[in-house]
Amino acid sequence: MSVAETVRETLADAQALRAKMFRLRFPFVAELGRYSAAKFRADLIAGATLTLVSIPQAIGFSLILNLPPVPVIVSVIVGGFFGALFFSSHHHVFGPTSSISLITAATIASYTGPSLPPLQLAILLALMIGTIQLVAGLLNFGEVTKFISRSVVVGYSTGIGVLLVASQLHNLLGFRVELGQSFLLNLWQAATLLLEQKISLWALGIGLGTLVIFEGVRRLRPNWPEALIGLAVMGGAAKVAALFHPRLPFALVQDEGALSAVLPSFAGLHWGPAELQALPWLTSTAVAISILGMLEAVSITKSLAARSGQKIEPNQELAGMGVANIACGLFGAVPGSSSFARSAVNFQSGAATQLSSMLSSVVVLGVLLFVTPVFDYIPVAALAAHLIRVGGRMINWHQIRVACRSTRSDAAVFAVTLGACLLLKLDTAIYVGIGVALALALQKTSTPLLVEYTFNESGNLAELTDPARRAHPSISIIHVEGELFFGAADLFQEQVRYVAEDDNIRVFVLRMKNARHLDASAVMALENLHDYLQKTGRHLLISGVNAEVERVVRNSGLLKLIGSENVFPAESNPTISTKRALVRATLLLQTRRAGVRLFYGRQHEKVRDAATPAGAPPRPEDYEI
Repeated sequence: MSVAETVRETLADAQALRAKMFRLRFPFVAELGRYSAAKFRADLIAGATLTLVSIPQAIGFSLILNLPPVPVIVSVIVGGFFGALFFSSHHHVFGPTSSISLITAATIASYTGPSLPPLQLAILLALMIGTIQLVAGLLNFGEVTKFISRSVVVGYSTGIGVLLVASQLHNLLGFRVELGQSFLLNLWQAATLLLEQKISLWALGIGLGTLVIFEGVRRLRPNWPEALIGLAVMGGAAKVAALFHPRLPFALVQDEGALSAVLPSFAGLHWGPAELQALPWLTSTAVAISILGMLEAVSITKSLAARSGQKIEPNQELAGMGVANIACGLFGAVPGSSSFARSAVNFQSGAATQLSSMLSSVVVLGVLLFVTPVFDYIPVAALAAHLIRVGGRMINWHQIRVACRSTRSDAAVFAVTLGACLLLKLDTAIYVGIGVALALALQKTSTPLLVEYTFNESGNLAELTDPARRAHPSISIIHVEGELFFGAADLFQEQVRYVAEDDNIRVFVLRMKNARHLDASAVMALENLHDYLQKTGRHLLISGVNAEVERVVRNSGLLKLIGSENVFPAESNPTISTKRALVRATLLLQTRRAGVRLFYGRQHEKVRDAATPAGAPPRPEDYEI
């Protein structure tokens, strides 16, 4: 390939990539052209049902974040509305989630940078996450998620579920803990106080009673919103009890921060010295949450699209989440992500378009304005029971079983990711999981298969099990199969050098028909092998070279070093290039008798130990493969 052709090919690739980038549109606008009253009715019902799930979850997440409920509910309203404008999925719902809430809470609790209020840290984090996700969506990074192992996602989701359960034990048992307390300390403290009977029986009774109501509604009326019913019953009971006993022996939501009836207002950007100094400290967490958001969005939307038959654009979903998080930051709300629970409810409720999520935001706003006093009386222990139930549902035993039983590397990735979630920072845990998965994947792909071949009695290439049975002791055919990128280069060179230790072999034929992804490291390994053989008076031939490998060999200069007469491109017949290499080998050995038994074509008869005329070079016709 000439320099001009290479430049043209590079420019064409760049233009194709550019065509996929910086594409941001409003899929919902296209839906309006074919919108109908029936679709509006379906979206309204789905939006109202979605509200019944959103409000209890938002109040529960405020408990995890140790923040007032209002900025969390504003995230539901604002983030859900703006995200739906950009999502390609009809059922994708944005909002605060248990995983994002836990990471944000841990980040706030462990923050040691310039003095900033916890809510301001959460808002700043939302802006950073949104910017990263929006840029990633515009740059077509949504496709990167396909390279992240599902075992990492399963391990991380399981870890989040376990942490969520552990983080609410103190609220369920009625004792106080320090902010940002570790998983092991949470378990130890809960077990110790339980054994010493230093817990609140009121809190435990309310929590267990709430779980009983949840389970009863689920069994008797599976289509009813059990979370809303259970929390409403407990809130109503607490309201009645407060009429007779102003000082209740258990904590209420209003004790953690009253849910006030306010309209979301544009807060704008607040950048000062403290915020600028906090950026480096929060960057790692923001990137980790952005990656987790990508995984959640792709996983959720693809699973729902498989059931609905809708076509999804991953980059559009990612950009939509970025816009939603930026909007949350501008309206003074906490960051959010793709919500599996609310997206599933939206789908099951029959949502027709993205308008269902927007209508849900409007309904949530109406509830916030008119019925907020009801939610202020929900017992904290009841919310803890709800969150423990949510955490338990995040532990998918079927997926865990698949991850642990499929391969050893999948089991290792799952175990390491889960352990990292429980023992390390959550943003660090996802990096650890992805790193281990990639390392194990590289180990698998960086092990090329090298097998010595010969021609069997049928005239087909087959594995040589006994080197003593080589047709010619001076010629070795080595079949190379697998990836030959940088991770495999050293191993490839070592394996070939090991075979080359046999001084009887004078010519090595590398059959590279199934070799893939040759790169600079592999080329240098071949150069070193060629130099080593040349110094010992031996030769290297390469046969079955496909177009991709041939391009690398030519552009790198390896073809010139080895010599074009020693490289044989692949042909329609898979063995013809090996035949030509063997002919070249006999010429290099200057032997009259090839000492090999080959069969080729139907017009020739079998020839054993074909001889060539004296002084004449061997011809392809002398051999039959």
